[in-house]
Amino acid sequence: MEEIISLFATYQMKTIVVLLAVDVVLGIIAACAKKSFSFSKLGMFMKGPVLGYILGFAVIEIVGQAMPRLASIVFGVFVLVAIALFASIIRNLGKLGLPLPGILKK
Repeated sequence: MEEIISLFATYQMKTIVVLLAVDVVLGIIAACAKKSFSFSKLGMFMKGPVLGYILGFAVIEIVGQAMPRLASIVFGVFVLVAIALFASIIRNLGKLGLPLPGILKK
C-alpha cells in the first residue's frame, strides 16, 4: 500500500493534481459565466481527462521504477502533461474574456 501512496506523493503528481484543480475550477467558472454549465459535462471531464492524467501518469511512474532505463521518460511525460494542462487553463481564461495574445488563441 505504501508503494501506491508513494506514486501519488511525488512533486510531479502533486503538480498535475494542482493544475487539474485550477483547470476544473476555471472551466466551471467559464461554463457558469456562459450559462452552459452541466453536471454531466463535469462528470465526463472528471472521468476522462482527470482520471486519464492522474492514472496515466501513475502508470508511467510504475514503468519508470520497474525499468530504470526508461526512468527519463517519466520526466518527459510530466512535461507534456503539464504543457497540456497549461494550455487548457489558458483556453479557460480566454473563455472568461481575458485578452490573450494571438499565438495563444490558436
